[in-house]
Amino acid sequence: MPEVMINGPAGRLEGRYTHGKTPNAPVALLLHPHPQHGGSMNNKVLFTVFQSFVKRGHSVLRFNFRGVGRSQGTYDKGEGELADAAAALDWLQTYNPNAALCWIAGVSFGSWIGMQLLMRRPEIDGFITVSPPANHFDFSFLAPCPSSGLIIHGDKDEIVPQTAVTKLVTKLSHQKDIRIDHRVVPGANHFFLNRTDELAREVDDYLDRALNNPVAAVAE
Repeated sequence: MPEVMINGPAGRLEGRYTHGKTPNAPVALLLHPHPQHGGSMNNKVLFTVFQSFVKRGHSVLRFNFRGVGRSQGTYDKGEGELADAAAALDWLQTYNPNAALCWIAGVSFGSWIGMQLLMRRPEIDGFITVSPPANHFDFSFLAPCPSSGLIIHGDKDEIVPQTAVTKLVTKLSHQKDIRIDHRVVPGANHFFLNRTDELAREVDDYLDRALNNPVAAVAE
């Protein structure tokens, strides 16, 4: 899993990258939880989603937002982090110019940034949103939402109430030609403590359905 350094708008961004083994492999960009609350690219939930994409032969990049780990800069209340994500996607596309698909995936704060990037980059085909903080951040910009995707959270989330996520899912599901796969993991809190195996099963199942391409098709 090679370490990479990406030229970001506030300096270097530290990342980890796995390159797909097949020609024109799909790409996926993963965004971590809130930088001011311990979020980093090594978050267990993010790494679980990372592995799901890697197993399916994708070229996958996760990175630290500005001010986290060895990434330069300081926290910028979302605006700078969105610019970081755009720079990371540019880097990913430079190394994968003929990618068959482009995914964005985020956890908590990272999901808010990811959905904003989704609105700005029409080449993104789908998304995975884990524990979206729909009660803390404004998601009203998703009007209309340009792509279908997965929204997944735990029923024991101590930070975001189920009602807030359900309201977001309902809003997106009513948009034309948009399909939202909404999944709730029993017993899981905001960061899926002791529930990452269940999270992995749900993400794996969703990706297999979305890609219509089981793991065996890209296994070594």
